[in-house]
Amino acid sequence: MKALIAIPTQGFDPSEVAIPWKVLHEAGVEIHFATDTGQQGSPDPIMLSGKGLGPFRRALIARKDAQDACAELLNDAIFQKPTDYAAINPDDFDGLFLPGGHAKEVKPYLESKTLQAAIVAFFKADKPVGAICHGVIAAARALDPETGKSILYGRTTTALLKRQELTGYNMTKRWMGDYYLTYPVTVEDEVTAALQKPSDFIQGPLPVRRDSPSHLSRGFTHQDGRYLSARWPGDVYNLANGFLDMLREATA
Repeated sequence: MKALIAIPTQGFDPSEVAIPWKVLHEAGVEIHFATDTGQQGSPDPIMLSGKGLGPFRRALIARKDAQDACAELLNDAIFQKPTDYAAINPDDFDGLFLPGGHAKEVKPYLESKTLQAAIVAFFKADKPVGAICHGVIAAARALDPETGKSILYGRTTTALLKRQELTGYNMTKRWMGDYYLTYPVTVEDEVTAALQKPSDFIQGPLPVRRDSPSHLSRGFTHQDGRYLSARWPGDVYNLANGFLDMLREATA
């Protein structure tokens, strides 16, 4: 099995990239990466150090297992030599994974028309696609050339919840400004606007506790065909294992 993880050159969320990479890599999946520049990607340093997060640092920083996985990832030879979005050929991969990140540096990833065209191709080929948090925006912005609508139009999905995004913003805005608001419009509002109807956005249960390898049920994912979505780093183990299951089914 061979999968592609698309990331920005700067500012990716370490939990949403490194943990899926580790889960898939340890299961024998060959993981490749693509960035907007073709240069090695780097994680959001604030999520790793907690610098600037103030009194809420412990609640907002990437947890220890994500930090450890990210350190391993940065030393991975394949990670260090990504391709660029223009070189993505969906025929070369069994699936696509779209992680998130809310730092402003992720905008080239979320706004790339080249990447969006590749996302459409993966969906059209009915290959597994996983997306979490802001990664769902990349899918929502990918327009089907046959309809002019989002490739998610007619599908159901979840993504970072509005209340989660605004909570992070309100907790830190006094000293971090709009760090937690990548765009003036929240992820949930933008994604919902791209869907066929508002009820196609799936909220899921109240996100309180983060999942883990021994507590997968704490995480929430939503599957529609071979498309699997999740909301925040607290869902990431559930998402990674679900995406692995889809890869295995698709390649069986």
